[in-house]
Amino acid sequence: MSIMNLSSSRMIQHSLPRRLLHNHSGVVSIALFFVFCCVVFSLITSNFLTGTNWLNIIRQSAPLLIVATAMTLVITTGGIDLSVGSTLALVGALSAIALNSWGLPWPVVLLGGLLLGGFVGAINGFFIAYEGIPAFIVTLATLAVVRGIALLVTQGYSIPVPADSLFTFIGRAWVVGIPMPALLGILILLIGHIVLNHMRFGRYVTAIGANAEGARRSGINTKAVTMKVYIISGMAAALAGMIITARLGSGSSNQGEGFELQVIAAVVLGSTSLFGGFGTIIGTLLGALSIAVIQNGLILSHISPFYTHIATGTIILLAIWLNTRILNPTRSAAKG
Repeated sequence: MSIMNLSSSRMIQHSLPRRLLHNHSGVVSIALFFVFCCVVFSLITSNFLTGTNWLNIIRQSAPLLIVATAMTLVITTGGIDLSVGSTLALVGALSAIALNSWGLPWPVVLLGGLLLGGFVGAINGFFIAYEGIPAFIVTLATLAVVRGIALLVTQGYSIPVPADSLFTFIGRAWVVGIPMPALLGILILLIGHIVLNHMRFGRYVTAIGANAEGARRSGINTKAVTMKVYIISGMAAALAGMIITARLGSGSSNQGEGFELQVIAAVVLGSTSLFGGFGTIIGTLLGALSIAVIQNGLILSHISPFYTHIATGTIILLAIWLNTRILNPTRSAAKG
């Protein structure tokens, strides 16, 4: 009897790595890609592995982490939100105007910015969930409208934030040796992980992405859940916009251009399915950090900024291809 128990325990131990690779192959593959990028850039430049550089990477990638966490929920439902970059710019610019020209207290500005982002998300959610218009079309339209409003209110100029305002705390402060944006990013990631994996709302999000009609027939209010997901996305973009404005000391209508593509790339690179039904916050974290490491490493390697976007896009495409076609045989077999 003891021999049988011993053999069965050995079988379980041997099968654990296989089960881990089978069940979480996407996360494992992006983790390997992240380590590979770190090794390559550490060999190319001696400054890459310094603590100062890594704190800089974490601080600069915090807005990406925050919005990518919310975008994971959106994409898991089978949707997409292209308006996050424009929302980021509008909220950031209006925050600077509210502090500089209107003289509003920073807590009011912070709360108002989150509400404005939630309002933009609610507009997206209404037309997507209740009017049945495809998410790509709706958010593409709001991308243009919101960016236009940002240009209109700023007239194309950068709006400075008062140097003595406590608003800059969310972008420049350090707490126990860690940048405040990084702490906010970690907090949002933890909340997102708990919501998606351990709460009823997260199960609803996954169910809608897997089979929206089946979820509706099982009693899930699919329209309300979809609406909430886009509101969360808008509020995350607003928070990211205020963090960037606080860190740079000014708000501009040009902030966040192309940001939505980085966010979507981070989510998909982290193995969340673009077709919905599966999402992982841990994968999104690794995807966002991989993009940040690539950009930082290319800069430290003194590569021309004209090549940075080309190299970044190429590496991301190859990584996603590696993820879906080679290191994730389950999806490849299903697709074939």
